[in-house]
Amino acid sequence: MRTICRRRYLGLWLITLLASPPSLFAQLVDNADPIDELIVTTHRRAQPVLSHAGNIERLDSDAIARTRHQHIHELLTQVSGVWLGRASGQEHLTAIRSPMLTGPGSCGSFLFLEDGIPIRPSGFCNVNSLFEINTEQAESVEVIRGPGSALYGSNALHGIINVLMPLPGDNHSPQLAFEFGANDFYRASAKLPFDSQETWLASMVYANDGGFRDDSGYQQSKLHLKRQWAQRDGNLTLAFSATDLDQDTAGFIQGEDAYKDSSLNRGNLNPEAFRNASSQRAYGIWTRSLKRFELEVRPFLRRSDMRFLQHFLPGQPLEENGHISSGVIASAAFSAERYSTIVGIDLEWSDLFLEQTQDGATQGSDFLVETRPEGKHYDYDVTSYAIAPYIQAEFRINEQFTLNAGLRTEFLRYDYNNRMLDGNTRDDGTVCGFGGCLYSRPADRADSFTNLAPKFALNFLLNAQTSLYANLSRGFRAPQATELYRLQSGQQVADLDSERLDSFEIGVRTSRRSWSADVTAFTMRKRDSVFRDAEGFNISGARSKHHGLEGSIEILLNSSWQLNLAASYARHSYDFDVVASRGETFVSGRDVDTAPRWLGNVELQFKPNERINAGLQWTTIGEYYLDAENRFRYPGHAIANLRAGTQLAASLELIVRLNNLTNRDYADRADYAFGSYRYFPGRGRELFAEIRYTP
Repeated sequence: MRTICRRRYLGLWLITLLASPPSLFAQLVDNADPIDELIVTTHRRAQPVLSHAGNIERLDSDAIARTRHQHIHELLTQVSGVWLGRASGQEHLTAIRSPMLTGPGSCGSFLFLEDGIPIRPSGFCNVNSLFEINTEQAESVEVIRGPGSALYGSNALHGIINVLMPLPGDNHSPQLAFEFGANDFYRASAKLPFDSQETWLASMVYANDGGFRDDSGYQQSKLHLKRQWAQRDGNLTLAFSATDLDQDTAGFIQGEDAYKDSSLNRGNLNPEAFRNASSQRAYGIWTRSLKRFELEVRPFLRRSDMRFLQHFLPGQPLEENGHISSGVIASAAFSAERYSTIVGIDLEWSDLFLEQTQDGATQGSDFLVETRPEGKHYDYDVTSYAIAPYIQAEFRINEQFTLNAGLRTEFLRYDYNNRMLDGNTRDDGTVCGFGGCLYSRPADRADSFTNLAPKFALNFLLNAQTSLYANLSRGFRAPQATELYRLQSGQQVADLDSERLDSFEIGVRTSRRSWSADVTAFTMRKRDSVFRDAEGFNISGARSKHHGLEGSIEILLNSSWQLNLAASYARHSYDFDVVASRGETFVSGRDVDTAPRWLGNVELQFKPNERINAGLQWTTIGEYYLDAENRFRYPGHAIANLRAGTQLAASLELIVRLNNLTNRDYADRADYAFGSYRYFPGRGRELFAEIRYTP
C-alpha cells in the first residue's frame, strides 16, 4: 500500500510541475542552452508544433539513438499516456489513451503509419504490427493520442503512431554498428551509402535474441530503401520496406504472483509456440508545387504473411493469415494569407485470407474438449474496397487565433468467401455437444460500412512561446474481418456497427529558452465496441468512458544536464451493464481490465561534452484490474535503466545499456482468464554493449 501511495504522490507532483508557472524553472535554466523548435508532420507536411491544434509528441533521431531499443515498448515509454505491453519476443499490445486492449476490439483501434501511409488495410489489422516497421533506424516517431484529423480514417480511434524514415541527402552520416549482450543477444545494423550527399539511402538491421526464458529466442531482419529525385517544381521519393521475424514464443506462466517465483518466471509452459511473420511495402511520395496549390500523391503496394500458434487459447489452434493490398493517397493543399485548405481522397483495395486449424484434442474440462474440436475451424478470404474523400481547412482569424475544421467520409466494403462448411459444426459436418462448437462460420456475404468523422479545433497563441488548444473530434473503426467472419457459437451473422469514439481535449504547450512543456486534459466516450471476457467469449455493443490528464516536460538544467518527464493519470471505465450467459458480468462504472490509472517516465541525461553522454531512466506503471468484475489486481511496478556512451575515437563510439538496474521481478503483462492468474514475466537485469562506427 505504501508503494501505491508513493507512486500516486509522485504522479501528482509530476502533473503539478508540468502545470506550474514559468517562474518555477527560471533559476534552474538560466545557464542552459536553448531548446530547438519542434517540427511535426500532422498535416503530412512539416509545421511548428506550437501551431498544431491538438496533442502530439515527437521522439526525434537523438531520442531513438539514445534509447537503442530492442523492443518498441522501450522507446514509447517516453511518451505520456502511452503503454506498449511487451509480450514474448517482439510481440506487443498497445494502449494509447485506452486500456491495453486484447482480442476482438483491440485490433484496429490504433493506426500505425510509415511515412504517413498505413502499413495495413483498414479491415486487416495485427495487434503486434509495429514489429513490421524499422523503428530502430527511424528518423522520428510521432504519436497522436485520441482520434486523428480528417486526414486519417478508420483505425485512428485511440491514437496514431507515425514512423518517419530517414530521407537520403539529409546529411545522414553512414554507420555500421554491432551490439551484443545478455541471453545471447546480438544485433548488426548499417546505414548506407558512405556519402551523405547521395540521393539513395539503405537502412538495415539484423537481431538475434536467445531469449531470457526457455525456448523463447527470435531472429529478426529489417530493411528500408529510399531513392529520391529532385524536380524543378517538386520531387519524387520511392521507398521499399521489408521485415522478417522467426520467433520461438514463450507463453503465459500461471498462478497468483507467479512472476515473482524464480522457479517459474524463466520457464516456458509452451515450448511448441512460435510466430513466423514477414511483410513488404513499396510506396512513393510525389509532390509538385503549382502556382496556387501543392499536389501530393502517395501510391503504395503492401503484402504480409504470418503463421503463429495461439498458445493462449485452449486447444492451441494454428492461425495462418496474409494479405496483398494497394492504393493511393492523393491531396491538394491550397493556401492564402489567412487560410489554408487540404482536400484529398484515399483509395484502397485488399485481398486477405485466414485459416485456423487445431492439431490434436483440447485439454481441460468436458466443455472445452467438446466445443473446441481438432481439425479446421476457419478457412476464408475477403476482398475489400475503401474510398475516403476528406477536407480539412484552417482559418487564421487574427495573429493569435486559428480555427481548424475537417470532415472525412469513408466507405468500406467486404466481399467474404467461406471456403469450408457453413455453421458451427466440426469440419466434417458433425455436431459438437454443449450447444455446438465454439467456432462458427457464416455463409458467403458482403458487408459495407459508411462513416463520417468531423473535427473542430482551435489554437490560441498567448505569445511567441505559448499556445492554448482545444479539440473536438470523432474517431471510428469499421469492424475488422476477423470480427465479422470468425464467429463464435450462437452467432450466425455478426451484427456489428462501426465503433465510434467522441473526444474532447484542451491543452497548453510552451517552448521557452531552456524548457518546454505540454499538458492536456481529455474526456472520451466510446460506443459499439467489442470486448473479450475472461472465458474467451466476445461481448459486442459495449460502451466505455475515458477521462484523464497527460503531461510532458523537458528541462535543460544547464549545459550538461537535461531532465525529461512524462506522466498521465486516466480512468477507463465500462459504460454498460451485461450479465453474460457465459463468462463475466460487466457493470457500468467499473474499471476496464488492464487499464492502469498511472503511467510515468523520468529520464535524467548527462552530456558534459561531445565525447561522453549518459542517462538514467525510471519508468512506472500503476496497479490495474485483471478482470471485468474487478476482483483481481496487479500491483504495478517501477523499473530503472541506465545508458552511457563514450567516443573512443573520432569515428568510433561505445554504448553500454544496463536494463532493469535493480533486477526487479515484474510482469510485462498480467491478466486473469480461464480461472487462473496469467503473466508474461518481465526481463531481469541485462547488460548490452554496442560498438558504432561512423566514418
